[in-house]
Amino acid sequence: MPFFTNLTHTQVEDIEMTPSEAERDLLFKQFGRAFFKEDLEALYAVVTENFTYSILVNDVTRVMRSKDEVAAFFQERNSTQKDVRFEDVVFHHALEATFMTYRVTGTDLTTNERFEKVGVERYTFDDGRIAEKDVYSRPA
Repeated sequence: MPFFTNLTHTQVEDIEMTPSEAERDLLFKQFGRAFFKEDLEALYAVVTENFTYSILVNDVTRVMRSKDEVAAFFQERNSTQKDVRFEDVVFHHALEATFMTYRVTGTDLTTNERFEKVGVERYTFDDGRIAEKDVYSRPA
């Protein structure tokens, strides 16, 4: 393992536990389908038991650590936005994480104005499943 010579034993184990790019692509296909359908059973079939989802909303970092918290966030989001569309989605696989870049558009139901943001999401893995989803975005 010449590539891993500067890493600790634990770091090497973490990398070896991370899914391959092909496995990640399949995970993201399943995760994305479940996420956008808000199918919590299908979503939790591809994430770890201790899955963490964090996102900045109105300058407040929201951290969800349970299925109930994710479900409540979906309900809240649906009451504040509509016609949400993701475009220009690209996955960037690194050794221990995958980053997804994107552009998103939609309508803010509070103001009835269109919005457009660009962002990056950071995903980490544990035991072949998605362990973390960290979302960072800003107005385009």
